[in-house]
Amino acid sequence: MGFSDRSYNQVPSGPSRRWAPSLTPWVKRLLVVNFGVWLIGALGLLAPGFTDLTAFDPQVLVTHPWTPLTYMFVHGGFWHVAFNMIGVFFFGPPLERLWGGRDFIRFYLVCGLGAALASILLWPLIGPHSVVGASGAVFGLLLAFGLRWPDQPIYLYGLFPIKAKWFVSGLALLSLISTYRVAVVGRGDGVAHWTHLGGLLTAYLYLKYRETGRLLPKRLSMMRRGWKVSSGGDNGGTEPTTSRQRWPESGSKRGSGKSGSESADQVDQILEKIRASGLESLSAEEKRVLDEMSRRYRGGS
Repeated sequence: MGFSDRSYNQVPSGPSRRWAPSLTPWVKRLLVVNFGVWLIGALGLLAPGFTDLTAFDPQVLVTHPWTPLTYMFVHGGFWHVAFNMIGVFFFGPPLERLWGGRDFIRFYLVCGLGAALASILLWPLIGPHSVVGASGAVFGLLLAFGLRWPDQPIYLYGLFPIKAKWFVSGLALLSLISTYRVAVVGRGDGVAHWTHLGGLLTAYLYLKYRETGRLLPKRLSMMRRGWKVSSGGDNGGTEPTTSRQRWPESGSKRGSGKSGSESADQVDQILEKIRASGLESLSAEEKRVLDEMSRRYRGGS
């Protein structure tokens, strides 16, 4: 499973070198934590009862209130953690570059919590159960990617190209059918398909809510929303604001000589370059322009 367009999750290392995977900060952390917890368990270094203390079980939620969070970082075996982290590896970086690190990890955790909520809501139908794994959060990433880049080919088993929108739609249908078989028919395969469905539904509702502008900029866009450029941070040095104001229509206080519309167009081009290639691709002049427009947007400082 992977991308065909290398610009989504890869950056060039030089004019004559091959393109190489480029992981973003929070994606790296998720990979390290999830594989690290599995490895420690595989080596027998975890305390007895660790899984019972960290797995999510609706029946013990009152006495184990931390489990809606911790269950996302515990897996049942190597292939369980491997398949989930493959999803994080491929679909996480382009989304983190698009949103920034803070919003990316918030979205990831919200989808995981939504998957846990699905376990609670379906508990009367499914019966007693315990859940571990990051599948709900990963399915949320899949949905977000499919909505943002619907026609991007995803190579199933590395051979068969499927457009992202159909790939995600197929997974959603499979999750729905499998959840129905468990909750209504009573036939399961040992996989918590309802958490997949919960992650997908949570991601959809969250992203639709974002489009209203009440949580984050409308339509997941960075354009015309005012970005603060700094020298560091998990999101590559950028941090979106949530204000609804437009860029100033007059020239800057320092006399840039450009009209508001010209400046806004220039900033739009710079932000599009950040989205495609990352902050490191900007020239010194482009960083200066973006920083100046950010100060003008905030009223000067």
